[in-house]
Amino acid sequence: MYSERASRLPGAVLWTNTPSGDGRGRVLPDGCMDLLWHEGRLLVAGPDTRAHLTDGPPSTWAGIRFRPGTAPALLGVPAHELRDRRVDLADLWPATAVRRMTARVGAAADPVLGLEDLALSRAADTAPPDPLLGRLVAALDAGRPVAATADELGLGARQLHRRSLAAFGYGPKTLARVLRLRRALALARAGVPFAETAARAGYADQPHLSRDVRQLTGLALGDLLAGRG
Repeated sequence: MYSERASRLPGAVLWTNTPSGDGRGRVLPDGCMDLLWHEGRLLVAGPDTRAHLTDGPPSTWAGIRFRPGTAPALLGVPAHELRDRRVDLADLWPATAVRRMTARVGAAADPVLGLEDLALSRAADTAPPDPLLGRLVAALDAGRPVAATADELGLGARQLHRRSLAAFGYGPKTLARVLRLRRALALARAGVPFAETAARAGYADQPHLSRDVRQLTGLALGDLLAGRG
């Protein structure tokens, strides 16, 4: 069972998940990065460019999901180094600090609250997110073309690509594609017909929507909505 709620850290989401059955799952690309707690370990989920498949016996996961572009500053690691990866926090930070943080989360009444406290403490010691990155995400999430967005932000194509790699783990065109997928899934899950979903989300047509969903998630849209696979 999956549940989530807003965090005290602006833009972040707290979540817990205990898979049923054989523990297999499919985590879809969303432009975000997560700090995870699982069986006494702290891990980081990097930005995905495709669905991440999970397996193994069912067990509880807790996490704090950071809005696109904000985690690298908190973690001190460029996002592209973590693209399509799940890594132990001890691989990124000094072991002594991670042991202290692990004990702190383990002692919390609820691990997800321990993760939130860690994130808030880290945020208090780091510079706030670059507002330009927030404007970039908002523009692309609204369906604005990448080239037009770069012009509006006063960035050249190479500079925008370099900053996107560090903040999101991939270039702005991939970010736009992932955000478009999120819009499409929200519409389709709300019962909007697929052809209308394609038009409203920014796809050329329904076949374009179908191809992109399969490439990014590994499933046809209908199977994804039905929970198959």
